[in-house]
Order: sequence, then structure tokens, then C-alpha cells
Amino acid sequence: MSDLTRLTIAEARAKLRAREITSAELTEACLAAVDAADALNAVSAKTPEKAREMAAAADKRLAAEGEGAPSLCGIPLGIKDLFCTEGVASQAASNILEGFRPPYESTVTSRLWERGAVMVGKLNMDEFAMGSSNETSCYGPAVNPWRAKGSNRDLTPGGSSGGSASAVAAELCLGATGTDTGGSIRQPAAFTGIVGVKPTYGRCSRWGIVAFASSLDQAGPMAKTVRDAAIMLEGMAGFDPKDSTSAELAVPDFEAALTGDIRGKTIGIPKEYRMEGMPAEIEALWDRGAEMLRDAGAKTVEISLPHTKYALPAYYVIAPAEASSNLARYDGVRFGHRAKLGAGDAIVDLYEKSRAEGFGAEVQRRVMIGAYVLSAGYYDAYYLRAQKVRTLIKRDFEQAFKTVDAILTPATPSSAFGIGEMADADPVAMYLNDVFTVTVNLAGLPGAAVPTGVDASGLPLGLQIIGKPWGEAEMLDVAYALERSAGFTARPDRWW
Repeated sequence: MSDLTRLTIAEARAKLRAREITSAELTEACLAAVDAADALNAVSAKTPEKAREMAAAADKRLAAEGEGAPSLCGIPLGIKDLFCTEGVASQAASNILEGFRPPYESTVTSRLWERGAVMVGKLNMDEFAMGSSNETSCYGPAVNPWRAKGSNRDLTPGGSSGGSASAVAAELCLGATGTDTGGSIRQPAAFTGIVGVKPTYGRCSRWGIVAFASSLDQAGPMAKTVRDAAIMLEGMAGFDPKDSTSAELAVPDFEAALTGDIRGKTIGIPKEYRMEGMPAEIEALWDRGAEMLRDAGAKTVEISLPHTKYALPAYYVIAPAEASSNLARYDGVRFGHRAKLGAGDAIVDLYEKSRAEGFGAEVQRRVMIGAYVLSAGYYDAYYLRAQKVRTLIKRDFEQAFKTVDAILTPATPSSAFGIGEMADADPVAMYLNDVFTVTVNLAGLPGAAVPTGVDASGLPLGLQIIGKPWGEAEMLDVAYALERSAGFTARPDRWW
């Protein structure tokens, strides 16, 4: 593999601007890495022609603008299959959207292309972003490039942005887009030893991103370092009149905010996150992370987020309810796969067969749960009550942020588990992977997963920094300080 793929976005930017390398060279190195990594199943659609065309345009721009070229100019990125990309397969890893090639571009990817970024391919994910292990994908599971010591067992890269996490960790691209509805950027980032950032709800436009749960979904960057994530986030964020939930706020220079100086900051440690059955390694890592932040000059205090225990059940009422509403359009008539009808079949048979053939088991499960909690007899008992709990969770954070600048928690309850390990288990066991992340989505807050250590099997573990609303810059600075203190440099051994 070429050393060029080992570059961070910041390092590649410096070399591109100095004309030490060209975007064409960097892109070819990434395309070669993609071709050599089919065993990871991280890439759902390769786009070499498009990549070469974009790299050539970026090189012209770099020659003309030099130091004035945008930070992402010439940088090869991977795009999660949930983002609509003009003329390129965009099917949310679902058979119901097979063959869909959008005639338009999502706002987030449009912003990246305006800044000269290069697309090397679309990346695997859980179907409609519903999953924590990338096993619900119509393309088959993406595979984590990490393996436990002495084992050749395939591990999950997490989900739903599993392909994005795997591609960045295996150095197939310098960064990737992800989306986070309940932890789908932060959990896979932690499982693969990379940085993942879920911005404040409304910071990045949702227009052109296939919807899962509209009040929770948020796009964000997945990259090798906090600095790279900051560079990407600035390129992705901004107001969009096409998205009614997009915030009309100026986008800060997130990279410039990375001082690493957190002296005088107060970091909250929520006591409710010390859950029964938490692995000792996760607890030890959390304690070590708090110590690192104290050594960097911050103060840590115990805080209470009393409604945390209700977050997971509230999330798994609200998210399926919104999913059942959003996915109702895929009926074989308006949008999506259309089943073949037999003689005597009625329109209802078309709906039933199309959706049964097009949607996988997990999507069907969540659509049915969502339809149930929205039904006339159960709306008040489930959906309305979950929304009230959501308000209480948001209020908990508002109270906490009156006394703290950021919050430190574990990112996941374990390191990466084996593919198929939870396939036959109760679905709730899989849902528990989101236990530390869903509160952030319910409250609309920014969160970042930072690789901080490895477990006894040599697999990466991450910690989560939660920031104030619209406080990504301050949150990323705390994440930067944690990253510097942790000094995480481990990389997976190349077996693929």
C-alpha cells in the first residue's frame, strides 16, 4: 500500500498546497487501496472515473490558488450510501432502492465538492441506517480491519456507518461522511480507532440524505484525527434553506479552535453512566480519560443526568415511529422496488409484496414498532410519553451545562464484537450498544468519539466528549486535548 494513504487530511493539504504531491497521485493511491480491500466490503460502489475527473479539477485549482485553495481541495473522501450523489448508486444499503441513481446531489456532498474534495466511492452501511453492526446491509456486512490478538475472526466495524469507519481505519480514503441517529458515527469510530463527530442537530443540512428519523438524524465527519474531523466538519456544515431544521448560524473555524489548552475548563462525569455490568476495561479507560483531562489542566466534577435510564426505551419508540412515517413512501407505487403481481392481486398486494421483498428484517421490525406506537390506541401511552421523556433528558443536560463546559463518558459498552455474534440474540441486546450515545441525539447535542486505548485483545476503545448546543468548537478542543494526552497511534495489522 502506498504511504500516501497514510497521510492525514492536514498533512495531505500541506503537501498538496506545496505541490509536493498532486491530487491525482493521492487519489490513485486511494483507488488502489480500495481495489485491494474487497475483503473488508467497506465500499458499496467504486467511482474511479469520477474520482480521477475530480482530482484533475482539484489539481488545476491548487495550481491556480495555491495556499488560498480550500482545506479539502484534492482530498479523497468516501461517502456513506445514505447521501444522494448525482448519477451514482445511492440506495441506503436497501434492496427497495436498488438501481436508484439520483439526478441531484445532497447539500453536504455539494459543499464538499465545492471545496474541491474527491469522491473515491460510496460506503457500506446498515440498511436505512438501522443497526449497530453493519449486518443489516443488502451488500452484506462490512468488516472491521482490526482483529483480536491471535484471532482471524471477522469483527464488526459498528453501525450504521460501518463502511465509513472501516474505510478510514483501513486507509482507503483520508476521511468519510457518516450519519448519526443514535450513535451511528460515534460507535463505529470507537470500534475502529478513529475520530467520529456528531454535530449539533441542525448544524449540517439533512437535504438529500435518505431519512431514518428526521428529528434525530445528523451528518458528521469520520477521520483519523480530531484536526481532520474539524477540517471536514467546517466543509460539511452551514445553513441550507432546503432543510427547515437547518440552523441559520455562521460556521466557526473549527480547526483554529484547536489549542489543546483546557486549563480552567470543568468536565462533567455523569454518575448514571456507571452502569451495572459495565466491563472493567471500559470503566478503567473512563477513569484514565478523566485523569488525562485533569493533567491537561481541567477540573472534573461528578454530575447527575437523572433521566438517562429512560433514554434507550424513549429512543426506540421515537426513532421507529419516525422511520415508519419516513419509509411509508417506499410502496412500489411512488418510490422504491415494485413487486410483480399475480392474476387477481389488488393494490394492497402490491404494497405488501413490494415492501416485504424490498425491506430487510430489521427495517421491517422497526417499521412495525413505529406503526404500533403511532396507532390510535397507543399514541399517548408510547409516543407522546417518549417525547415527554425526551424533554426531561434535554433539561438534564441544560442543568448540567450551567456548571460544566463539556461531559466525558464512554463511547461504547464494549470493544468490537464478532460478525454474527449477536445475530440470533434478542434484538434488544444489539440496541444496548447505543446506551452511551442516544442521549446526545435525543437532546440534539454535539458529541465526539476519540480513540483512547486498547483492550486486552488489542482492540481499540474510545471515549466520548459531549458539548453544549452549537459548541462544537469548544467540544473539539477538549477532544483534541484528550487525543494528545492519550497518544493513540495503534493501527490494524494489514490482513486483507
